[in-house]
Amino acid sequence: MLPISGAAAGPAWEQWQSVSGVFDLGGPRTDGSLLVAGSAALYTLNPAGDLQPFARGGGGYRDDPTAEAYLAVSSGQHVAAAGCDFARDDAFILRLHAPIGITRVDRTGTQTGSFTNVSAPGLNGIAFDTTGSFDHRLMATGPLNGKTEVFAIDCTGAVQVVTSSAPVLEGGLAVAPSTFGSFGGALIAPDELSGVVWAIAPDGSSQQVVNSGLPKGGDIGIESVAFVPKGFTKGGYVYYSDRATAGSPHPGTDRVLRLSSADLVAAGVRDGDMLGATEGGAAMIDVRCTATCQIMNVVATPTTAHGEGHLVFTLNQAASPAPTPTSSAAVIAGTKQSNAPIGAIVAIGAALLAALAAALFAASRRRT
Repeated sequence: MLPISGAAAGPAWEQWQSVSGVFDLGGPRTDGSLLVAGSAALYTLNPAGDLQPFARGGGGYRDDPTAEAYLAVSSGQHVAAAGCDFARDDAFILRLHAPIGITRVDRTGTQTGSFTNVSAPGLNGIAFDTTGSFDHRLMATGPLNGKTEVFAIDCTGAVQVVTSSAPVLEGGLAVAPSTFGSFGGALIAPDELSGVVWAIAPDGSSQQVVNSGLPKGGDIGIESVAFVPKGFTKGGYVYYSDRATAGSPHPGTDRVLRLSSADLVAAGVRDGDMLGATEGGAAMIDVRCTATCQIMNVVATPTTAHGEGHLVFTLNQAASPAPTPTSSAAVIAGTKQSNAPIGAIVAIGAALLAALAAALFAASRRRT
C-alpha cells in the first residue's frame, strides 16, 4: 500500500485497512486487536489486518451513523476511591442523544447498555486516565456556554465535575504520563479552532501546553493528541482514522491509517513524547516537554486525509506485521522461527552434552 498522496519526504501515512465510515479507534485490546468505530457500528481489527464485525448480535451496539461518538477501551484500571475496577477490554462510547451519557459495551460484545448519564448539553471527548492523577477514572468533556466542562467518572458510573470553565476543546484526548514535564498527569486536549493544545490539571486549572503551529479552524485544526508508550520505539505502529467526508477539501478515504515506529524514530520521535494530528490533512507534530516544550514536525505536509478521533498505538508484540526475511516472526516451511538468541541455544546444547557425559562416566564407574 502506498503513502497518501501529497506527503513530503519523510514519514507518510500508509492507507492501511478499509472501514466504512471509520471515525475512531481504541485499544489495543488484550488480544492485540483494535476496536474500530465506523458507520455507527463496531469492528475488531487484528494485527494481521483482519476486520471483523463486533457487538452485532442480541445486546449488540448500534447508534446514529452521523454522530461522532468517540470511544475509549479499558485496560483494567483500579479506582481507589470507589474501590472497584473497570473491566479489561470493556468499551465506553459517548452517547450523544438523550439521555446524554456514556454507553458500555463489554469485551465480548454481548452486553451493551448505559454506563452512566451526564448532565450536559453534549459530549465531545473521552479518554482513560492511565497515569493515576485522576484516580484512574474515565475522563469526558463537553461544551458549555463557550467553555468546556470536564468530567471524571469512576467504575460505578459516579460522575464528578472537574471544571466547568476549561477552554474550548474536543477530539482525541489523553492524560499525560508523569514524565511530560510540568504537564505530567494533566488531561491534554486539542482545540482545532485555535490550534492550541491545553492541559487541564486535576484541580481544574487550565494551561496552554503549546500552540501547535498546525493549520487551524473547524474540521481543519488539531484533532487528536496521544503519548508514545514505553517500548514503542523498539517496534510498533500508530494508527489514525481517515473518514471519507464528501465535499470537504480533505475528502478522506474511509481507511485506518498507520505509521511505523521505525519511520517515527527516524524522524526523531521518542517514547514519552506527545503526538498531535490534524483533522484536515492528518499533519502531525511531536511535542517533548521537560523544563520547556519543544515542537517538531513529523508529517509536515497536509494530505487529502480527513482525520478523526484518537491516535492509538500497538507495540512490537501486537503490532501490525510488515515481515522481512530477517524478521524473527518469519515462517519457514510452516514452522515459526525461534526468537531465542543463538548464544542461549549454544549454551543449552553445551549443558545437555555435559550432563550426558557425566551420566556415561557414572555408568562406566559402576561397571568397573
